[in-house]
Amino acid sequence: MIKDVVIKPLKVIPDERGRLMEILRSDEGIFERFGQVYMTTTYPQVVKAWHYHKIQDDFIVCIKGMLKLVLYDDREGSPTRGEIDEFFIGEFNPCLIKVPSMVYHGWKCISVDEAIVINIPTEPYNRENPDEFRIDPHINNIPYSWERKDG
Repeated sequence: MIKDVVIKPLKVIPDERGRLMEILRSDEGIFERFGQVYMTTTYPQVVKAWHYHKIQDDFIVCIKGMLKLVLYDDREGSPTRGEIDEFFIGEFNPCLIKVPSMVYHGWKCISVDEAIVINIPTEPYNRENPDEFRIDPHINNIPYSWERKDG
């Protein structure tokens, strides 16, 4: 696994009224600091990739649908440089993934319906100077293909 990536399994607590799932608490070791919380969606089979942040860490959880979340470590000096992590997260595998700064990441919605994602980055979004560096999802130097692996 890529250095500094953290996986936190999440527990869904159902009862006759509905469900509850804690995502991130300020009193647990994985928490660093609060920047903001936002929700984004991805339609089925759509790829949202690749990007990295120089400053912020992301804490990503898929609360509806399923995602294939992929990380690529291109950090100079990292003991895991060149490694790829692939996570299948969402309704059938609820977990929070910490994506460290400088690690490329992106995802593909692999569910039949739209995926709903919550991100809790450590920094607020700066509209004048975004901490976001993007490359094309398919034409790049990352040794990864977004195609299904069963065929």
